[in-house]
Amino acid sequence: MSVIELKNITKSFMDGMQKREILHDLNLTVNKGEFVAIVGPSGSGKSTFLRSINLLESPSGGEILYHGDNVLEKGYDLTTYREKLGMVFQSFNLFENLNVLENTIVAQTTVLKRDHSEAEKIAKENLEKVGMGERYWQAKPKQLSGGQKQRVAIARALSMNPDAILFDEPTSALDPEMVGEVLKIMQDLAQEGLTMIVVTHEMEFARDVSHRVIFMDKGVIAEEGKPEELFTNPKEERTKEFLQRYLS
Repeated sequence: MSVIELKNITKSFMDGMQKREILHDLNLTVNKGEFVAIVGPSGSGKSTFLRSINLLESPSGGEILYHGDNVLEKGYDLTTYREKLGMVFQSFNLFENLNVLENTIVAQTTVLKRDHSEAEKIAKENLEKVGMGERYWQAKPKQLSGGQKQRVAIARALSMNPDAILFDEPTSALDPEMVGEVLKIMQDLAQEGLTMIVVTHEMEFARDVSHRVIFMDKGVIAEEGKPEELFTNPKEERTKEFLQRYLS
């Protein structure tokens, strides 16, 4: 059963008098419980594509179907759609003036209108789940390591009970020793059946954890397939070049 279906997505902008197209006619279906990894060189359009899925970037053309309804149609209520798509950024995006627990509660009470005590209970459960137990709850973001901040960001996204979570290079701002702990949490979530779309430079992680890998280059999906196929026997020359560079 598909959660999100993207049809013929394009993204362009005017650069002076010239029209520049960043995304060219992209198509992708993501099914419930699927982990889709998006890989490719810097500047290939991966993050723009991911941000277009939850409309942080507005596509210039195409359709985004959420449970079969086109969210880009005039009159569609985008609030529900955005509530149901969690987002984890490379820069964490925590509120510096709020502590860990408050950061995990605030969207629940303001967006979902949850009762504060219920929101607090859900926040605590998810913080425990990502290894940010009670001793961290009163800490402010500036007191945390990058890996800890990212775990709070994941707990915050989980607390919204999303249909899917989008991860935009979630480990790229982390020290090398912190990368493993965040990837382990994401792997656990994948095994629990959470629907995830992940832009990542962590090739071994993409190979070992994802159900499907999308290789993007120059704004197009150049190749996609099961990780065991794409990593061991890529069909496209540019996929081969990219993987040789990354895996050597």
